[in-house]
Amino acid sequence: MNRLPQIDAVRGFALLGICMVNAPIISGAWHLASDPATASVEHAAAWLVTALVTTKFYLIFSFLFGYSFTLQQVAADRGGVSFPRRQGRRLLGLFLIGAGHAILLYPGDILTTYAVLGLALLALRGLKARSALLAAIVLIAFLATVMLVAGVLSLGTDNAAHFSADAVAARDSAAYQGGPLSIIHANITNYRQQLGGVILYSIHLLASLLTGMAAGRLGWLDPSQGTRARATVVHRRICVAGLLIGLPGGVLTAMCTYGPFDDRFYYLGQAVDVITAPLLAAAYGITLLMLLRGRFGHRIARMLAPAGRMSLSLYLLQSCVLAFVFTGYGFGLYGRVGPAALALGCIALWAAQLALSARLMARARYGPVELMLRRITLGPAALRAARAAGPLTE
Repeated sequence: MNRLPQIDAVRGFALLGICMVNAPIISGAWHLASDPATASVEHAAAWLVTALVTTKFYLIFSFLFGYSFTLQQVAADRGGVSFPRRQGRRLLGLFLIGAGHAILLYPGDILTTYAVLGLALLALRGLKARSALLAAIVLIAFLATVMLVAGVLSLGTDNAAHFSADAVAARDSAAYQGGPLSIIHANITNYRQQLGGVILYSIHLLASLLTGMAAGRLGWLDPSQGTRARATVVHRRICVAGLLIGLPGGVLTAMCTYGPFDDRFYYLGQAVDVITAPLLAAAYGITLLMLLRGRFGHRIARMLAPAGRMSLSLYLLQSCVLAFVFTGYGFGLYGRVGPAALALGCIALWAAQLALSARLMARARYGPVELMLRRITLGPAALRAARAAGPLTE
């Protein structure tokens, strides 16, 4: 299967957003952002990350997951192998990797969710592109309605959420500064407590997966010369919608999360986010695609695409580094670094990953975790044939 460098570049760019969203959870900085005594610069940093980053980059990854699904299906059909069987092995491998990630490093792992939703995508692979897009719209509307109802009901409750947040902060601080067993126990506890929310927000991710699958079949990210002009017009309209609708939606979500609105407005903000975040995420991705077609596109692709080719390895590496810095696995700085410094640290970590991936991908075809997942996906028979043809890491 031939790789599309523009997809790898978008995936490499999205790693920065993923890091900035995951880092506050692993480091305990979200507790500091919610504390009224937190300095204004820290509060502003958390506010901006919520407005501009949170939700958007997971949607980009979900979209690309759905898009790649169609490419993998074409490759399986071309090779004369059973796509459901091959994809099933891939999803099982992804689930096992994600489960290990959630237990050892980060309870907010997304890989297990992708693996389960991948089964749904496999079952829905017969949908036509337009039907998949319609299903995505229905899912988004349903989730937004649920959040809106929850938000309206919350307006009639007392604003006492900070008390439970303080208790969670104290519990997590003690657990994550402890030894490995304490950290693992805390990860399992937090994962189980978040499971309901994961299931609910999976609706949003499935909508993005279906959109990506439809986009793959329609060739949205790889338009032919005959449709390039039309695609450019559509891309510009989406960018305008992202600016005029998605950006204000992100701002309103941040206002309902970190003020000036109190905790009773949280779910109303989430309802707005469900509707507007896809527009801002699309604007981010399309803006990068337009830059890739511009004067300096080759340089941008050369910088970002290697990271996209090994994004799974880098996603896990981010958690390893953050867990070592902030938990008892290493320095134990949990709850001691604010959102502002953490955001700068995420940018530095992402830049280091870009440099690392450029070196590794100049010598190998796959990242280390990608290679392991490939071996699981191909299965014994295909692996023997691949070894006969040459090394997997050529």
